[in-house]
Amino acid sequence: MDEYHFIHSNIIEKTHADSISHAVLTGLAIGDGQAHTAFKRAKLSSEEGSSVIEHLIELKLIRREKSREKSNSWIDENSVSDKFHFNSTFMKFWFAFVSPIFKGIQEGNYEEFMVRFENRKQEYIEQLFTLISQDLIREKFIDDTIVEMGSYWDKNGEFDIYAKTASHKTVIGTCKYTNSKIKKSELNRAKENLLHVKLNADIFVLVSKRGFSNELKSLKGDNLKLFTLRNFKSTNENG
Repeated sequence: MDEYHFIHSNIIEKTHADSISHAVLTGLAIGDGQAHTAFKRAKLSSEEGSSVIEHLIELKLIRREKSREKSNSWIDENSVSDKFHFNSTFMKFWFAFVSPIFKGIQEGNYEEFMVRFENRKQEYIEQLFTLISQDLIREKFIDDTIVEMGSYWDKNGEFDIYAKTASHKTVIGTCKYTNSKIKKSELNRAKENLLHVKLNADIFVLVSKRGFSNELKSLKGDNLKLFTLRNFKSTNENG
């Protein structure tokens, strides 16, 4: 926070100090990443917001992840729109926790920032954990490489991981950044959700901060992959 003025000057150079762009970036940072949600937070019409979104993509500040649900419009509030991700995790942090309350921070008052961050910290970390889990899976699928990676969402459900392999297998996964071990019930829940979204999974992947129950570990095999924080460590060492 003591470096606020220096960092702020670098960021507004990238965003061209455009207040409307900042409002949309904050909407994306603290929302679900869907365009119409960000537009509501920024109090913009769909037409105004979509123009800003395209500009932010051109500036390489965000990227689009296309929804796999067919819709008449990507900004239709009654359907599921594309999601937009920050290309820099720090930029997401900035527009979620710093930019909306910059006045106090630039004056050296960090109390509101600390409260805001504490209230949203778990949600923010879970989102980052999902992104790095996707990177981990890309690296761990060596024999049948990942050729498409993202998440899945529609009106009936969502999954943290939705991937395709070179041999056309579908990989579905869930990430849990909690202090509890994942049990078999989580796998059963994922299978039930598949029925709602009408997907088929060739391989299930579960990524856990604290590991897995013995019952779930006993099911590990070609059709069920389990990853923990230790897998991230081995990846970093190899890299």
